[in-house]
Amino acid sequence: MLEKKTGRFSGEEVIAEFERLTRDAAIVQRETLRRILAENGGVEYLKGLGLAGRTDPESFRACVPLATHADLESYIERIAHGDTSAVLTAKPATSISLSSGTTQGKRKYLLFNEELVKSTMQIYRISYAFRNREFPVGNGKALQFIYSSRQFTTKGGLTATTATTNVYRSEEFKATMRDIQSQCCSPDEVIFGPDFAQSLYCHLLCGLLFAGEVQIVSATFAHSVVLAFQTFERVWEELCADIRRGAVSNTRVTAPAVRQAMLALLAAPNPDLADAVARKCAGLSNWYGVIPALWPNAKYVYGIMTGSMEHYVKKLRHYAGGLPLVAAEYGSSEGWIGANVEPEAPPECATFTVLPDIAYFEFIPLKSISGGACYAESEPVGLTEVAVGEHYEVVMTTFAAVRQSTVLVVAFRLVLDDSMDDGSVRTWASHKRGDDVPCDPVR
Repeated sequence: MLEKKTGRFSGEEVIAEFERLTRDAAIVQRETLRRILAENGGVEYLKGLGLAGRTDPESFRACVPLATHADLESYIERIAHGDTSAVLTAKPATSISLSSGTTQGKRKYLLFNEELVKSTMQIYRISYAFRNREFPVGNGKALQFIYSSRQFTTKGGLTATTATTNVYRSEEFKATMRDIQSQCCSPDEVIFGPDFAQSLYCHLLCGLLFAGEVQIVSATFAHSVVLAFQTFERVWEELCADIRRGAVSNTRVTAPAVRQAMLALLAAPNPDLADAVARKCAGLSNWYGVIPALWPNAKYVYGIMTGSMEHYVKKLRHYAGGLPLVAAEYGSSEGWIGANVEPEAPPECATFTVLPDIAYFEFIPLKSISGGACYAESEPVGLTEVAVGEHYEVVMTTFAAVRQSTVLVVAFRLVLDDSMDDGSVRTWASHKRGDDVPCDPVR
């Protein structure tokens, strides 16, 4: 695994190590599976399956059945209800994550532990290294529309919330954001505020207060950026009024901790900034290009823009004007899968490179039936055994889940780089099962 660097972030070093890992993908995959099974071989779920201490892929595939979330749900419920034995993982779950439900519309309980934090920080750093090579940023801030979801405590005393909230709560996340010069211009009180509408209003206000320093505009999902600027269209005059008088709106922001944090940022009236924002807003035509108009030093807009988020790209491009849109990492609530190492490509053409050391990956070949969009499945193949132009369903074995099919986003059209060595796997473009996607080879 790419280790967290100390001191100054070096994109060149991160990319070099990433290239080494992907070049030796077959070897890295075997070692990743060995580590997972060596650590978790004694858990209840794996006992009795006949592995008998073996950690090789052949024994693993022969002994451990494929599973969906439904197969693991009863085990996860036991952990959520307080079972502290080694049920699914040797390391205890630190919290419970709730899936976003963006693909199937239904939330699920998932285990969250320190390994998932590490893999998240790893993919953030890799993606940033490639983005910064294409769109270099200096010391600045990021206008991030990120939010902490409501939390509750399970019967077993574990905190349950979204995976992103679990990440935002970690100190490692804050340290990584400092390393990659992507510190949010909003204080923690706004990110972890109790009310979404209040936090959104404050994100916009913070963005305007630090307008000259903002170099990245981002959110986890594209729809969050679109929603933010649809809201901006309605409240920009109120935001200008707050800046003009140096005080946050009494009606828009009522949470005491959030108000206090925002008042500290506003500090004093700033009529010059308020007038400048108002002039720029008045000069826009149907809000086209509002992002570069108000944040002239922004280099790109960043977020998940593939899959179900592709619907929002057209509106996002309207707000971004000529500013590049960069698709974020690829994964599911079960874990990360790939990084976007070609950030200059438009979201509609985004491809993702598999990270061979964050999970053990298998791919179930999918074949069309009578030329239609339905698929017949066969036995899975390894990460380096995939074929150019074929469709696959991805199966992940991570440090928090054993041989689980990621049914949130399941069908992939693989796009392999023929210039790479036989033992390396590069990129694929994603599709959801059910999309009307023909199974012709990728050109």
